[in-house]
Amino acid sequence: MERQQDYVLRTVEERGVRFIRLWFTDVLGQLKSFAITPAELENAFAEGMTFDGSAIDGFSRVQESDMLALPDANTFDVLPWRGQDAPVARMFCDVTDLDGTPFAGDPRYVLRRNLDRARERGFTFYAGPDMEYFYFGSAESPNGEPEPLDRGSYFDLTATDVASDLRKRTILTLEQMGIPVRYSHHEDSPSQHEIDLRYTDALTMADNIMTFKLIVKEVALERGVHATFMPKPLSHVQGSGMHTHFSLFEGDVNAFYDPGDEYKLSKTAKGFIAGLLRHAREITAVTNQWVNSYKRLVIAPGNEAPVYVAWARNNRSALVRVPGGRKGKESSTRIEFRSPDPACNPYLAFAVVLAAGLEGVEEGYELNAELTANLYEMTAEERLAEGVSALPGSLEEAIIEMEQSELVAEALGEHVFEWFIRNKRIEWDEYKTYVTPYEIERYLPIL
Repeated sequence: MERQQDYVLRTVEERGVRFIRLWFTDVLGQLKSFAITPAELENAFAEGMTFDGSAIDGFSRVQESDMLALPDANTFDVLPWRGQDAPVARMFCDVTDLDGTPFAGDPRYVLRRNLDRARERGFTFYAGPDMEYFYFGSAESPNGEPEPLDRGSYFDLTATDVASDLRKRTILTLEQMGIPVRYSHHEDSPSQHEIDLRYTDALTMADNIMTFKLIVKEVALERGVHATFMPKPLSHVQGSGMHTHFSLFEGDVNAFYDPGDEYKLSKTAKGFIAGLLRHAREITAVTNQWVNSYKRLVIAPGNEAPVYVAWARNNRSALVRVPGGRKGKESSTRIEFRSPDPACNPYLAFAVVLAAGLEGVEEGYELNAELTANLYEMTAEERLAEGVSALPGSLEEAIIEMEQSELVAEALGEHVFEWFIRNKRIEWDEYKTYVTPYEIERYLPIL
């Protein structure tokens, strides 16, 4: 760590960095930041920087407001979009109490704690998300819905596609910051795009997702475009998901791979999938945390969401999918969890996914048979006969499931668990009292 801190100090001096922004998130995953000058950097590494925690949602009370932000030197990078005249860098921080004790309400610490649990069992947890989002002409919607930049669909390409240019510039910026991309393309809905990040350890990936979302917005803003990770900004088309590929490794060995198994899945992989399926409803409030998230998680014409709790291989109607691996690519054996959306807090989402999967591994959960049928075409009676349940249909239902979950309470810790539920109940209560345009259009003329 000292060597990395020395590298940061040297780089700041050599590149003439004028400000270092210290990043962390609140419980809901909103990025927070304050800036320090290079003169404060050594002290920040040694003692941390004090800030008012009472101003951050889900952090501390006024009478316990002072907290420390300890920058993680491994996350240092210069922000490309801030220009080279007065370079600005950033580092993610771990938040602690004044005595140096990790702060229980810090989402990064919540994930670290769950990763430590996996590490004690010899596992490293990896993640690789498919990030979907929309571009709109502005954040305003004077005609009821925001205006897309294009009317394209899957993999469409046009010579004058402004959005494709934005996507290209976004990828170049990501790579400048050391965030590798697997591939990108236009998604199914108008002005919807996808950029898939190359897998890495879960903590680095959660940091990368937070950086990714800011870069997407910054690059769009430069062209006067509004980018959004809202799960369902347009009616009657697909919403944005964050399908995420997960795997466990034991050293350099993929713990999910078994060459002698029919599906090439190890006992560890099967237990992990079984744990994820058994606890899927309990963790949904975290992986899909907004009222709007449940406008995506519905089955309707033109909207095929991963709502049915089942697993399969090359069957995208299942909640958990096992992508087909190519011969000689055993190290890529993984599962794809399809319900999360990109508006979640990735630190908390990865923490509860890992907790659910490890529970299945440790307790030896039995994995049900693969479902090869199209779950969207099955009747309710057929799904019931197969033991297939559905994810919660609303934020309220998801909160009720989460509130009863010992697994989620333990994974998040008491502080985050209680604050999160309290905050989401307030959101649901506010939503219930809001009279929507749908109600005005439907009922005002006839009642």
